[in-house]
Amino acid sequence: MRDPKVTSRIMASVRNRDTKPEIALRSALWRRRLRFRVRTKLIGKPDIVFPGPHVAVFVDGDFWHGNAWRVRGLPSFDAQFERMNNPEFWKVKLETNMARDATVNSKLAEAGWSVYRVFESRLTKDLDAVVDEIEQLVRGRRADQVSTVASIDTSRNFETEKPCRGQ
Repeated sequence: MRDPKVTSRIMASVRNRDTKPEIALRSALWRRRLRFRVRTKLIGKPDIVFPGPHVAVFVDGDFWHGNAWRVRGLPSFDAQFERMNNPEFWKVKLETNMARDATVNSKLAEAGWSVYRVFESRLTKDLDAVVDEIEQLVRGRRADQVSTVASIDTSRNFETEKPCRGQ
């Protein structure tokens, strides 16, 4: 078993933002002239936010969000815990993370946001395809907003109507 001080030092070095895949994604999106925010108070703390079209992007680490067993070629989610110290703790931890992800997705969707989640492994393997998907989502939501504004009833003639009191 590993010394708790060593484990603490290792865990302290794990980044929760500005990871290499996240920075690569932000750079690629910026090159496509997609402008975004990285620090918001939105629920779940998305890594990238497009406020106008209401798109939230999460770059999820494979281990922390339950995808490591696929990346490592293991037969199941449970198989990744067989050789770990304290496997039950880690299984509950990752299942809790995945449940929180689902809750965040539904809360954002209820608030009118579109959520895009990508695992770091896919981002590393296929950055261009991920950027294409995000660009299509963002530009599509912007087009929807424009068409919604264009469909507002403009048939009323405001010049002939009486103004309200106090105007």
